[in-house]
Amino acid sequence: MSAPLTLLCEDVPGHPDFVHLLSLPELDLDLRYATRDNFVGRAVYGGLDCAWLRREAATGLQQAAAWLDARQPGLRLRVLDALRPQRVQEALYQELAGTPLAIYLAHPERGSIHSFGMAVDVTLLDAQGQELDMGSGFDEMDALSHPEFEAELLAQGRLTPAQLQARGWLRAAMRQAGFHPITTEWWHFDFGDRTQVRAQLPRVL
Repeated sequence: MSAPLTLLCEDVPGHPDFVHLLSLPELDLDLRYATRDNFVGRAVYGGLDCAWLRREAATGLQQAAAWLDARQPGLRLRVLDALRPQRVQEALYQELAGTPLAIYLAHPERGSIHSFGMAVDVTLLDAQGQELDMGSGFDEMDALSHPEFEAELLAQGRLTPAQLQARGWLRAAMRQAGFHPITTEWWHFDFGDRTQVRAQLPRVL
């Protein structure tokens, strides 16, 4: 059995399979784990440049942005997390290990699709550059963040039609570009098949 493919994060710049997100002007970039504005309250990238995606995912993100602009002029995609190297995933998981909140992070041994440069966390900005109200914040580890519960939360008055419409535009743009949502986080999207990603692509360490 062959050893799993790996790639050091430091070797990503200049790699032909990766695209730097600052080279895509149609996107807004606000990488929360590079700042203190995240659930651990500190920067966790450790000085690593994580504003990268694999080329196929970056192209999909451009397609999603163009689709959105054609149908809802003024709305833009804001990227909140993109490449998340294995060492960063391990640091984040340690914050939640042994608690019920650990369900929100892939176990490092299995690997996050973020660590392959094939997942992205995104939200929407309005024409004034303000984030749309999605009903919960990024990394808010609560039922309010779960797409699977949206109908019940709407019926209970805990989410509004406007909040669900904003999530709907985000999901529609991402789905048509080849991304797949998950049931627990409205902001997270995988590009392509996650089983194939883990089996065939290098994990960034």
